[in-house]
Amino acid sequence: MTDHDIFAALRARTIAALAELLPDLPGETFARVLMEPPRDPSHGDMATNGALVVAKQARQAPPKLAAVLAEKLAALPEIESATPAGPGFVNLRLRESVLRAQVPVILAEGERYGDGRTGGGRRIDVEYVSANPTGPMHVGHCRGAVVGDALANLLAKAGWDVTKEYYINDAGAQVQALAYAAYWRYLQALGTTMTEDQYAQLLPGGLQYRGEYLIPVGQALRDRFGTALASEDPEHRHGMLGPDHWLEIVREFTVERMMEAIREDLAALGVVQDVFVSEAQLVREGKLEQAEKLLFDKGLIYRGVLEPPKGKAPEDWEPREQTLFRATQFGDEVDRPLRKSDGSGTYFANDIANHLHKIERGFAELVHVWGADHGGYVKRMQAAVAALSGNTVPLDVVLAQIVHVVKDGQPVRMSKRAGTYVTLRDLIDEVGRDAVRFTMLTRKADAQMEFDLNKVVEQSRDNPVFYVQYAHARCRSVLRSAGDPPPGDLALAPLDSLTDPAELALLRRLTTWPRTVEAAALAREPHRIAFFLHDLAGDFHVLWNKGRDDATLRFIRADEPEATRARLALVAATGTVIRSGLAVMGVTPVEEMR
Repeated sequence: MTDHDIFAALRARTIAALAELLPDLPGETFARVLMEPPRDPSHGDMATNGALVVAKQARQAPPKLAAVLAEKLAALPEIESATPAGPGFVNLRLRESVLRAQVPVILAEGERYGDGRTGGGRRIDVEYVSANPTGPMHVGHCRGAVVGDALANLLAKAGWDVTKEYYINDAGAQVQALAYAAYWRYLQALGTTMTEDQYAQLLPGGLQYRGEYLIPVGQALRDRFGTALASEDPEHRHGMLGPDHWLEIVREFTVERMMEAIREDLAALGVVQDVFVSEAQLVREGKLEQAEKLLFDKGLIYRGVLEPPKGKAPEDWEPREQTLFRATQFGDEVDRPLRKSDGSGTYFANDIANHLHKIERGFAELVHVWGADHGGYVKRMQAAVAALSGNTVPLDVVLAQIVHVVKDGQPVRMSKRAGTYVTLRDLIDEVGRDAVRFTMLTRKADAQMEFDLNKVVEQSRDNPVFYVQYAHARCRSVLRSAGDPPPGDLALAPLDSLTDPAELALLRRLTTWPRTVEAAALAREPHRIAFFLHDLAGDFHVLWNKGRDDATLRFIRADEPEATRARLALVAATGTVIRSGLAVMGVTPVEEMR
């Protein structure tokens, strides 16, 4: 067998065997048949649930059907053994020749090995980061940025047509507060005698953003507009004009400057998005009204009064008739308001407009990466997308938990430039882009993470960044020592000499790469790639260390040219798959460790 994906090929053979055993069952019965690596490698190379998932419709006992299926699969030329197990599984062990046959496939396909067809070329929009443009990118944004970017890369590798998107939240109260803060820095640049606290007392809600990052924005406003946005009489409230004269100008100017800084921060992290969509622009274009009309025409908008929120005393609740979306028809707990008391759209309503915009652009699937504090928002947004698309466009949401940065066992001090938090640039400057990206993917997104600056730069097997990069560097060192033979030449090497258990374990791991890509993409879990690479690196390091102890297992032996070529082919295949995985993660493989 020389199929790109052994798992896909044997799944097809399993379905064919079941269809032959159960000719009366319709074809869709076999849709849930899986072929996956067993949890315990000692059970075999792969396992199928085929008998278990079709037994009910076949009106047969799962263990009995599994035994018959195992007998048929054992007859396949690729299978060494097939053993029924548990309530209806079949464990399969491949012939060693099948494992070895994957090496030339990997060498021929290069880093494209693992590219899949699961996505079927469907257009998918992955929206991530989407931070309010109110300050520098911080560590909290960093995790969502890395998870979203790696997930987009993963989906592309698995066969989706991916668009990476950033939604700019530039229409709310926070951006207005940012404009007031930028105007303060503008007045400072003009030499106002007013103090920061005096200015704060003049604002609705006070001065919310006091970080030093707005000083250059204030200076840029002065350079662009001179004194045009200030009073001609500097003693008149210390040069301050009413917001009607400057608020919109300063807001747009400041958002533009903040987005320039955000793009630079993201680029430093290796994140370059395809599309930036402005919330304010969608509102100006009437997208909210368009979405409301679409939902109204479907009978999904009405005027009504919501029940008091849970946990609120009745005296704290003022019933008010509102424009409501029938979110409960699509699985949400309550219907949701679309308009504030002043007639402007709620945050949720503007998000509906954003999603209508995505659907109109022809996306078949939508994915968001949000902070975990937005978990309560998921159902209502999924309800809105279901309503807008007529249940044709699914929305998946990946929640990313908070990251705590520590050094020497203590929380890292906050950034002076940002004022209140550790910036993304602080983190990249400390440990480097690749270490940041890899480390952010070493835990599932919804698990809390402690980013230990000491461990991230530690050169030990306990540091997965180092452990995987060291495996790739060792691969390259071996190949350089052999004169860097072309992959095409190595693909022709006879591989029968690859018989040691450590070599076979490495081969088994390499064959699971395409299935890992598919499973991780379907689950929307890019951290699985980091886990796979760590395991693959471990298998390679085991083989390397065996060669140090046993001269017959060394990769290069002058007295055994054929065995040397076979092992070089295995080393080259290992390096190729590591690079393929690191590309998904957005991490640059290293050639050598210093």
